[in-house]
Amino acid sequence: MANKLDTLTVNLSSAPYQRAFTTSTSPVVLFSVLDHYLRRDDPQTKVIGALLGVRSSDGTEVEIRNAFALIHTSEKDEITVDREHYRSMYELHQRVNPEEIILGWYTAGPNLTAACTPVHAFFAEDVAPFQPIHVTIDTDALFKTADMGLRAYASAPVGFSTKPGDCLFLSVPCEVKYLDAERSGLDMLSSAKTNENRTASLISDMDHLEIAIAKLQEMLERISKYVDSVVEGGVEPNNAIGRYIMDTVSVVPKIDSTAFEKMFNSHLQDLLMVVYLANMTRTQLSVAERLQLLVAN
Repeated sequence: MANKLDTLTVNLSSAPYQRAFTTSTSPVVLFSVLDHYLRRDDPQTKVIGALLGVRSSDGTEVEIRNAFALIHTSEKDEITVDREHYRSMYELHQRVNPEEIILGWYTAGPNLTAACTPVHAFFAEDVAPFQPIHVTIDTDALFKTADMGLRAYASAPVGFSTKPGDCLFLSVPCEVKYLDAERSGLDMLSSAKTNENRTASLISDMDHLEIAIAKLQEMLERISKYVDSVVEGGVEPNNAIGRYIMDTVSVVPKIDSTAFEKMFNSHLQDLLMVVYLANMTRTQLSVAERLQLLVAN
């Protein structure tokens, strides 16, 4: 038993880059990086910044939640980062989000080049014993590919070299994950693409409810058509999809249609009453404010 524990300790503490891991990125990070790229100076062809987030205890799961820009200078093939600015930004971020740590860095613009290795070594001290994560965003392929030109890399030493800049970049899986609240914001932003002035107005709670019910009905119709096609033999069955549908259906409580309609109407009436009271309160406050202005005059 002791030998097994010793072996496990050695495997976890040595060569962290050899263990497979996955990364996920928040949409907030993409917006921050693109905003940084659009505000860059004219001579610059790319921008760099630091990535922050959380990492699992074994280092196999990395979640990138935030990013901030870095001041750097480029001379020939060398990139120099302003260390004072980097430390100040990191300390300020730690006051707001103390649980988020430095995970690596990003670059937006051209693809990965050999000149990036000194910058990669710059973050090695803050992420030890793990390797920094490098995320690249190809701005030319941003709206042309499904992955938005997002790539993530980890580094591994080359041979027996001890120089901090000598490393090999290895591609790692990376996907964009967002919460329900972020999904609503992204859906609202994407709705502006159909307008000529590229603007989107806020909608009421009832409109949100209507849109959500319409999407749910559409998904139920798609699932029903898929199940019918499998039963009829038109589509080859997929065990993974079948298990996922079965797990989803088992979570839904079994309620009589009449009882569900009664409960839904009751909750809807409560919601309408809350909206009515909120509007009435807003109107009374507005009237009181105008009366106060008249008395003051």
